[in-house]
Amino acid sequence: MPDLAYVNGEIMPIEKAVVPIEDRGYQFGDGVYEFVASYEGRPFMLEEHLDRLERSMRELALDPVPRADIKKAVLDLFTLSGYPRAGLYIQIARGVAPRNHAITPGMTPQIIMTIRPVQEMPAEKREKGATAITVKDTRWGRCDIKTVQLLSNSLAKQKSLDAGCDDAIFVSGQGIVREGTSSNLFIVSGGRLTTHPLTDNILPGITRMVVLNLCKAADLVVEESFFGIEALLGADEVFLTGTVTELLPIVRIDDKSIGNGEVGPITRRLYDLLREQAMAGGPA
Repeated sequence: MPDLAYVNGEIMPIEKAVVPIEDRGYQFGDGVYEFVASYEGRPFMLEEHLDRLERSMRELALDPVPRADIKKAVLDLFTLSGYPRAGLYIQIARGVAPRNHAITPGMTPQIIMTIRPVQEMPAEKREKGATAITVKDTRWGRCDIKTVQLLSNSLAKQKSLDAGCDDAIFVSGQGIVREGTSSNLFIVSGGRLTTHPLTDNILPGITRMVVLNLCKAADLVVEESFFGIEALLGADEVFLTGTVTELLPIVRIDDKSIGNGEVGPITRRLYDLLREQAMAGGPA
């Protein structure tokens, strides 16, 4: 089966999929998205992803789309693709109209989806850890909405790759550590975990939520509070969380080793618990 796309109700080979040139998602970044991954052919945390998609649409005042229609298309694509480990991208843009900053009333939302095999993180990164740099957070002020406005994220990611690292970590102008370019961030110090609280400045990650629940079940102490670069670089362990990232250990940041420079025991434990839950199909 070829990689597939869904465009406004029609499923087709991905190379045949197109969107109108005056789609506001293309011209203004006026749209939202989600990314859902499957394990053994089963989408993981689908309802939670759809909850967040609907919230993002409300925050941008996009016209609602029936959830049942979106869910059916998602499940159809997972089934038709036949990929046991697939990544499905959903994008909903406001609609198509002659280019104008003002929003033209009466537009029909543009709904597109694509599905491909997940590009797995190299096993070496899981076993030995990844590296990162810190960058100034230049993103727009509503990072809690999962919009297609990702240029700052893309530039930061490329900056990290150009520096020979795997990702970038956003830090505010006031020195507050936020998150990665497509992931949330946790630090471990003295056996306690800390992650940035849910504010307008970070995405409410689905995997972040799963990890918080896993910590609670495993009697691991987690604090949702602000912290700076000193706490980041002085942590015993650092890891990123995300749909494809899953739980990725970071062992070096800005050319400084984190802890002893090796993947820590809490990171390993939580990754194993996350994979166990994902392979089982969801929360117990």
